[in-house]
Amino acid sequence: MAQMQSPRIKARPGGGVAPLPIRIAALCALTQVFDGYDTHAIGLAAPAIARAWRLSPTAFADSFVLSSLGILAGAVLAGPLGDRLGRKRLLIAGLALAGAASLASAGVASLQTLAWVRLLVGLGIGATLPVTVALLSEHVGARNRANIVMFMFAGNTLGGFLGGQLAAWLLPHWGWPALFVAGGLAPLALVPALILFLPESRAAPQEARAARGEHPFSPGLAEPTLRLWTIFFANMLSMSLLTYWLPSILSLMHFEPGESAFAASIASAGGLAATLWLAALTARFGAAATLAANLAAGAFFIALIGLANMPRPILLAAIFCAGGCTFGCQLAANGLAATVYPDRIRATGVGWALGAGRVGAFAGPALAGFLMAMNWPPRQAVLSGCAAALVAACAAAGLRRADETDADRV
Repeated sequence: MAQMQSPRIKARPGGGVAPLPIRIAALCALTQVFDGYDTHAIGLAAPAIARAWRLSPTAFADSFVLSSLGILAGAVLAGPLGDRLGRKRLLIAGLALAGAASLASAGVASLQTLAWVRLLVGLGIGATLPVTVALLSEHVGARNRANIVMFMFAGNTLGGFLGGQLAAWLLPHWGWPALFVAGGLAPLALVPALILFLPESRAAPQEARAARGEHPFSPGLAEPTLRLWTIFFANMLSMSLLTYWLPSILSLMHFEPGESAFAASIASAGGLAATLWLAALTARFGAAATLAANLAAGAFFIALIGLANMPRPILLAAIFCAGGCTFGCQLAANGLAATVYPDRIRATGVGWALGAGRVGAFAGPALAGFLMAMNWPPRQAVLSGCAAALVAACAAAGLRRADETDADRV
């Protein structure tokens, strides 16, 4: 794959790392931290809202589904728009929308209003995802791109983890609205820094014209695209089950709201830790083989949470491992997707893959809510994530074979 479509910042003659890529990586990672927090906030707040409004956990299915639907729409639309109109402005607009809508979430008085406001939060979050990948990838070399993008996306998982820790303190003292206030103020505070210090992509305006007629299903890209979509869809279905329903499930297991938020954040901690072993295993065995093995392991740990009655320390360990094999693998898949497409359609390709993933994230809460409405025990409803994890593992194994037969495509 040609690597000369866009200018990149090189290392300085003295051997140090040029400051611009570091600045871009830091700003994109901070954006992901705040996005990760806002994505998890509704799931963390749901048990406390349910207690305050005397609702059942299944009542939040619409909020969970519309949040995922917003992220889906934002990711799919922002990719092509960023490639054509400018990635920086799309990133700023998305982050500002997510922050403002999160602030509005703190003042809602009904489930219907909460669901529609969370749709706007999701739309803003989704818009930031593909453009951060495209902006960062433009300034790093192909050899390290997958790992750098993976570590940048680790900010999203870090945001979910920090959200759980913050919720454990905020909920007992300030109540559930404080979660949304924090999730609104932080991204809005970052917007001026993005305006001042983030450069616009220099590739987008020129290469949008060169890319007319080129898309993720162009010759040589169709098969990797389909495999990536399958991985994203299936794994994000599993992730959404853990993100949205785990706090409510733990609440039904007699965890207090603060305790359930803390325990759920352990899954995000597992995703963060996974970046270390995934980077090492990827260097030795390749990205696709590493993904396949870890996704299969995720099915085991999800089943363990759903079926086994365990003491709390062992349950927390299982949650940590399940998070490592789902959240962590999604970070690796994001990095892998950044290597598949050329600069001129990278935001589009990554955005569409993230969109396919968000269809899975949309389906996960809806599926779990349906099963729970059919009187399935909540822990068993989460078992649907096992099948999804195995499907993702098979798709990753197939992608490995595609790499071996036509390596220059991926």
